[in-house]
Amino acid sequence: MTPADDGRDQLTQLGKQVAAPQSPEEAILERVPAPYLDKHYLVRFTAPEFTSLCPITGQPDFAHIVIDYVPDKWIVESKSLKLYLTSFRNHGAFHEACSIQIANTLVERLAPRWLRIGAYWYPRGGIPIDVFWQTGEPPAGVWVPAQDVPTYRGRG
Repeated sequence: MTPADDGRDQLTQLGKQVAAPQSPEEAILERVPAPYLDKHYLVRFTAPEFTSLCPITGQPDFAHIVIDYVPDKWIVESKSLKLYLTSFRNHGAFHEACSIQIANTLVERLAPRWLRIGAYWYPRGGIPIDVFWQTGEPPAGVWVPAQDVPTYRGRG
């Protein structure tokens, strides 16, 4: 692929100084064409310091998020994903809502062959809440490694 057909000319954030979006709705999740349309491969993003806000108290919530997906025609541009995830810092929503919103946004934007999210939330009130979701069965022959985030015991 050349820069003319690899999608670089469509990117508005990579290589530029960009302010963090104030909400997920304001964030721009960018994509570029997948480099290997004839192969099934897994892409993993890990965000061990994800934060959002409790919608009732406004207190911060913290999570270790792991996103796995098998691209079809598109891959997510990683800086835009980082900015998208950062946009949740001022966003008030329950753990389940944040987790599924991230997954839904990626599925809508990328239309991957397969996607799963593991959102391992740190405890508030003494109870960790972990949220898991996937689009279905992964494509045959794709190596899907374990997420290897331990159940809560200080998650370090």
